[in-house]
Amino acid sequence: MLQDRPQASPGPQKFDDYAENYRELMEGSIKESGEDAGYFSQYKLNCLLRLGAPQGEPLVDFGAGIGSVTEQLVREFRDVTAYEPSRASLNHLQRRVPVAKCVATEDALPEAHFSTAVCAGVLHHVPVPERQGLLARLRSKLRPGGRLFVFEHNPLNPLTRRAVAMCPFDDDAVLLWPWQLGPLFRSAGFEVERIDYIVFFPRILAKLRPLEPRLRRVVLGAQTLSVVRNPG
Repeated sequence: MLQDRPQASPGPQKFDDYAENYRELMEGSIKESGEDAGYFSQYKLNCLLRLGAPQGEPLVDFGAGIGSVTEQLVREFRDVTAYEPSRASLNHLQRRVPVAKCVATEDALPEAHFSTAVCAGVLHHVPVPERQGLLARLRSKLRPGGRLFVFEHNPLNPLTRRAVAMCPFDDDAVLLWPWQLGPLFRSAGFEVERIDYIVFFPRILAKLRPLEPRLRRVVLGAQTLSVVRNPG
């Protein structure tokens, strides 16, 4: 069971060990979708643009890994900072996305600075007792009214659960049930703007993808997108 096993903090060392072959391992776990990792990173960028994240204001990709999402963000956002505590992953990111500002510690992120934060596939690696504290610290980095976009795997989707089970670096994953999201964000001081289900159709059904924004309340989306606001 992905949800119930004990979870220890993986720490940066775990992702140092996977940095060299991270993309290859991810590609293997998502192959049933018919898409590569780039599709899902582009999808996240499109969600931010569709929901009006300000492109001229500072944005932080929090827990950026090797930069898959950061690489997409810099194409549309003028001021992008990538935070990643795994030094090996951050080295990959710096080579891959040289225009992004790269930092390895939370203290290097200025307080009340960012209009937008992105947290993609991070929380399920954070031990449950530590999630509220991490989110509260992240909220402190946002300006009053700034928004956090959180992308997480949806354990209600059986193909998502299979992909997570097949992915070696998700061996510590404790997925977040959709009904846990709102209370978690509120406990960290956020106001919840929306919690959507996203990513419905594999490549073979790509012609149906324009319908996906209308399916935001259909619980079988492969991922969830939470948009929450720092009330200041």
